[in-house]
Amino acid sequence: MIAGLHHVQLAAPAGSEERLRWFYGEVLGMAEVPKPPALAGRGGAWFRSGGVELHLGVEDGFRPARKAHPGILVDGLAAFAERLASYGVPVRWDDDFPGFRRCYVEDPHGNRIELLEPLVA
Repeated sequence: MIAGLHHVQLAAPAGSEERLRWFYGEVLGMAEVPKPPALAGRGGAWFRSGGVELHLGVEDGFRPARKAHPGILVDGLAAFAERLASYGVPVRWDDDFPGFRRCYVEDPHGNRIELLEPLVA
């Protein structure tokens, strides 16, 4: 039986670890998680914040996920969007999900990320 979600994996091009650390670490404010030694040589990077863990794995022939995406719950979405904008990250707002305020951003490689905050009733 499913007990929960451990992580979401996104792909990234080889040699992009510093850009990943900048975006997921500095911009999004996630902590980097050391990869197990058996996996570290494969490249990429892992990040965690709250109950969310994202694994960025190197993929040959990388193509960004433009439709598939993680949906990340955020407290204080408006302030978080301002933070993203201060780093030059474009924020695209979308009002089509009832009960949530949400926006989309892209990581440095074009992977789509959805940021959501429940609307208070």
